[in-house]
Amino acid sequence: MTEGGALLLGVTHTVAETPSPDLVLVPGGTATPGQMVDDEVLDWLRQVHKTTTWTASVCTGALILGAAGILKGLPATTHWYKMSVLKIMGAKPQPNERIVHSGKIVTAAGVSAGIDLALWLAAEIVGRERAEAIQLTIEYDPHPPFDAGHMSKASKETQKLAKEIMDQRMPADQRRLVPKIAWRRFIDLIRTGK
Repeated sequence: MTEGGALLLGVTHTVAETPSPDLVLVPGGTATPGQMVDDEVLDWLRQVHKTTTWTASVCTGALILGAAGILKGLPATTHWYKMSVLKIMGAKPQPNERIVHSGKIVTAAGVSAGIDLALWLAAEIVGRERAEAIQLTIEYDPHPPFDAGHMSKASKETQKLAKEIMDQRMPADQRRLVPKIAWRRFIDLIRTGK
């Protein structure tokens, strides 16, 4: 599907057909656990990361980078709901940051932080002036109606309800993969010490 003939939404290339991208952006979502145990995806990420200009993630995409071993020992962020998993994957969680930059790796917190990441990357790639023009073009000037967009700001009641909502979002087939993810990480920790 295209938008105005400029934006194509859909798969155009397989990972095998994409051996050396300049930028890799790993999104998160309800299928994150499946990607965390998909050896084809993880091997591809390890391989292309060697030559990318930028390796980035949004939301729980950081957990996939972590499962690939790319975030070991590095500061990173992800969605608040999965921050503890990021630590288990060997990263140094930065729960108060929307974007964390470490070398050529950039991670963004939840979905809305993806816009911040996109603008940050645009500034790095084409310069601040162009990035600011993009920001104005998309009219990105957030003024949320509530001040509950971070765990440090949300009431205990809001936090509880949000956790319940997130608990219900993960499909059963993805939830069943959690022990496999934990076992793989344990074996990796024994083998590498990191």
